[in-house]
Amino acid sequence: MKKLFRTLCLVSCISSTVHAQEFSPEQIQQVAQVREAALNSDLSWQILESLTTEIGPRLPGTKNDKKAVEWAQSQFKALAFDKVWIEPATFPHWRRYHESASIITPSEQPLHLTALGNSVSTPKSGIQAEVVFFETLDELIASPEGSLKGKIAFINYRMNRHIDGNGYGPAVKARNSGAVEAAKKGAIAYMMRSVSTSHHRFAHTGGSHYKTGVTKIPATAVANPDADQLARLFKNGHKVQVKLNIQTEDLGEGTSYNVIGQFNGTTHPEQYVLIGGHLDSWDLGTGALDDGAGVALTMAAAKHISDVKRPKRSVRVVLFAAEELGLWGAKAYFKRHEKTLDNIVAAAESDFGADVVYGFESNVAASALPVVREIAKQLAPLNVKYIRKNAARGGPDLIPLKNTTSAPIFALHQDGTDYFDYHHTADDTLDKVDPKKLQQNTAAYAVLAMMAADAKTKISGK
Repeated sequence: MKKLFRTLCLVSCISSTVHAQEFSPEQIQQVAQVREAALNSDLSWQILESLTTEIGPRLPGTKNDKKAVEWAQSQFKALAFDKVWIEPATFPHWRRYHESASIITPSEQPLHLTALGNSVSTPKSGIQAEVVFFETLDELIASPEGSLKGKIAFINYRMNRHIDGNGYGPAVKARNSGAVEAAKKGAIAYMMRSVSTSHHRFAHTGGSHYKTGVTKIPATAVANPDADQLARLFKNGHKVQVKLNIQTEDLGEGTSYNVIGQFNGTTHPEQYVLIGGHLDSWDLGTGALDDGAGVALTMAAAKHISDVKRPKRSVRVVLFAAEELGLWGAKAYFKRHEKTLDNIVAAAESDFGADVVYGFESNVAASALPVVREIAKQLAPLNVKYIRKNAARGGPDLIPLKNTTSAPIFALHQDGTDYFDYHHTADDTLDKVDPKKLQQNTAAYAVLAMMAADAKTKISGK
C-alpha cells in the first residue's frame, strides 16, 4: 500500500510539474480573464450583424463577395490586428438566375426546389418529363442502362438528425454525383430530396459535380415537404410529370481572396495558431450560420486575446474564400504556405453554425497531450467536455492541410442537432443565431487559441 501511495504521489507531482512548465498561475489567470471577457462581450454579435446586414449573401464571384473581402479587411483593421492582408484564390465561377418547377400530372401544383451549385440550365422554355423515383443513390446506380432515357430521376434519401451531423455524409453523396449517375442512364434532369432535416418548405442548395465524358444535365434539390408530396404520389401509383425551368451560367474561372488578420506573437511570431471560417456563402440566405458566425466569433476571439496579452506565438485568423464551391480558398492557402506549414501549432475552423460548443477534441502528437489536457481544464467552465480520442478532423477548410501534412488539428464540437434545418437555404439568416450561444463559442475559441499560442512547448501533429 505504501508503495502504491508513493507511485500515486509521483504521478501527481509529475502532472503538477507539467502544468507549471506549460502555464504559470499568471497565464491561467489571463486565460480566465479572456474567457470571461468573451462571455460578457457582444463583439462577435456586432461583427456578425454587420456582415449579414451590410453585405448579405456572398456567393463567390458576385459583387457582394468583393464587398465582403473589403469589409473583412476593414474589420480586421478596426480591431487593430497587427497585420492584415489578402491572398488570391481561383474557382469555377457559377451564377444562378432563375429556378421554377411544378408537378403537371396527376394535377398541377408548384414544386419548391433550387438549382444545385454548378448546375447547367434547362432550355429557356424549360423541360417537361416523367419522373422516376428512387429511394437511394445506389438504387439509381443499379437501374438498367437506358432506363431513364428522356426522363427525370428523383432520389428521396432522408437525412437523419444527430448532434454531430453524422447524417450529412451519407446524404450528400446524392448531391455530389446524383446528376452524373442519372445522366449515365439517359436522364435529362435530376432532382433529389434536400440534404436537410427540416420540415420547412425551403429547398437546400449545395455543391454538385459533373464528370468528363458524361452529359451534363440540370441538377436540383427539392424542399422536404415537396419531396414527401412526390413520394406519396408514387406510393399511390400515380405517374408523375414535372416541368422544370433552371437558368444558370458558367462564367469560367473567377478570382476571390482569402482575407487574413494576425496578432503577432512576442517570442516566436513565425509560429501561429490558425483559426477562422469561410467568408463566402450561398446566395439564398444571408449566410449567418454558414459561415458568418464562424467568421465573427474567430475574429472576436483573437481580439479578446490581444486585449489581455500577446501570447508567445501569433494568432492568425483566416477567412477562406469560395468554400461553398469546393474549398478553393483553402486549397490556395495551404498550397501557398506549403513550405512553412510546420509553423502551425494549432488549427481549428468554426463552420457548423452557432449552437453551443459541447466537446473539445485534438489530433496531436502524444507529447502535446499534457498541453491539450490543460486547455481542456480551462474549457470546462464553459461546459465543454474533453473528448479523449485524439482524432479530431477539424472543419472542411482544413481538409487540404490534413491531406498534405501532420499539422495539429483541433475541433470544438458544436451542437448540430438543428443545423441542417437551415443549412444552404433562404432561411439561413441572423435571427437563427442566439447571441448567448455565440458568446460561448467565442470564449471557447479564445481559450483554445490563447493557450495553444502561449504554451511553453510547441504543439506538434502526429
